Amino acid sequence: MRLHNWQPPGISRRSRVAIGLIGATWRPLTFVIPPSRAGVRAMRALIAGALSVTSPPVCGTDFVRVDEQMGNGLVVRGSWVRAPGTSRADDAILYIHGSGYAICSSETHRGLTSHLSAATGLPVFSIDYRLSPTHRYPAAPQDVRGAWEWLIANGRDPARIVVAGDSAGGHLAITLALELARAGEPLPAAVVALSPILDLSMTAAIPRDRIERDPFAAAVVARKLLLTYADAEAQRDEGLRIDFRGVHAFPPVLIHAGSREMLGADCTELARRIRGAGFEVEHRVWPGQMHVFQAMTVVFPESHVAIADIARFVATHLPVAKSNLTAVASA
Repeated sequence: MRLHNWQPPGISRRSRVAIGLIGATWRPLTFVIPPSRAGVRAMRALIAGALSVTSPPVCGTDFVRVDEQMGNGLVVRGSWVRAPGTSRADDAILYIHGSGYAICSSETHRGLTSHLSAATGLPVFSIDYRLSPTHRYPAAPQDVRGAWEWLIANGRDPARIVVAGDSAGGHLAITLALELARAGEPLPAAVVALSPILDLSMTAAIPRDRIERDPFAAAVVARKLLLTYADAEAQRDEGLRIDFRGVHAFPPVLIHAGSREMLGADCTELARRIRGAGFEVEHRVWPGQMHVFQAMTVVFPESHVAIADIARFVATHLPVAKSNLTAVASA
């Protein structure tokens, strides 16, 4: 296991003000909106509107829509995201958005994915998996696995793909890698998990949120939303558990969390499990920050520092291939 020295940055004045406003407005609102179909539609509209303002895409980014039928009956949906200057042809990031398996999309995450593309020089495939409550478990992991297989079928080398995701998407990124590892299949080059869910029952998140409130959302509200995706019985399924017993290989993992993160205990426990299994993990805790602060690039200056840290991690585990060097030289 590789060790890394990392000095966490302080929290900016702008972030302090923004977090105070979010905690005073958005968090109370989440208690009012019910986790019904109508409530989920309302949340989708509100978050989409907020992210369009707080996380606009990098200027000049190219977004190409994908809707492709797979031979197994699944449909791969999402967008290729290529920021200006993207030149690496053989490598890619498979990005899996979060928000409780119910809320967001590749559209809402255009800001974050375009910044990741710009920082890494990589094309990003941002997947649209089926959302609850219309589509319950295991629809989401089936779609993520379908996107992984689609990338490989279209000539991508698994060892040159980084899988990344936030919140529920972080959980899907880890469980995809576990599924591949258990089956003895080729693994991605690395995994990036931003504020990942470890336990859908929120067993550790609820008491953690009582100690210090996450300004973005309450763990008790998140638990209700997660139940629209997987009820208590479904949550016992092996495909939802993050367990490294019997796993003999796993890609390096980068975990980001805010110190005011409702999933802070989940992130710490995930890092502990990965280290305990003998695999490489870097665990970053960002002082004063909330759940998936990286997604609000206009609001939080620290989001750019975090994205640069992700780019550094990706470059460490996904060095430039010869074909990419040739493409850069001829550009």
